Amino acid sequence: MQSHHQHQEHPVFVADCIDAFIRKIGHLIAWVYVALILVIITQVFLRKGLSSGLIILEELQWHLYAVGVMFGMSYAQINNAHVRVDLIYGGLRIRTKRIIDVLGILILVLPFIAVIFIHSLDFVADSWRINESSDSPSGLPWRWAIKSVIPLSFGMLALAVISRLIRDVVLLFRGE
Repeated sequence: MQSHHQHQEHPVFVADCIDAFIRKIGHLIAWVYVALILVIITQVFLRKGLSSGLIILEELQWHLYAVGVMFGMSYAQINNAHVRVDLIYGGLRIRTKRIIDVLGILILVLPFIAVIFIHSLDFVADSWRINESSDSPSGLPWRWAIKSVIPLSFGMLALAVISRLIRDVVLLFRGE
């Protein structure tokens, strides 16, 4: 598994800059989990201690979790911490792995990201247009805000995948 430290052994300027940007955003987004834990603790206290949980806190938990997971995809990608089936891949030569990664990115990953990104734009625009809010009267307003995470996070995931593509193609041509 290639880690952040191995990228330093094979520097690729553009990819390194993109990775640094995504890493900074990822470190900021990680604070969402601190907020999530505080909201969960508050909700548990209210529900178990005072027998009255709040719908708004329940929905806030879902939203915070969604933000962490959605933006976490790009962070996992640049740190090569995403799920992969290494049964066959693990025993291959580095060059073969890079070729498989390039083809996988071009044929599978980027088209998938493009479809989700493009289709999310109308979904989000409609939510903004109607100022969508929770179905529950005591729920969160501004549902368009959480829906906006979809194209933003997939845009960031596209950047992370493009960074990986650039790195793999450059290293293939360098013979590294």
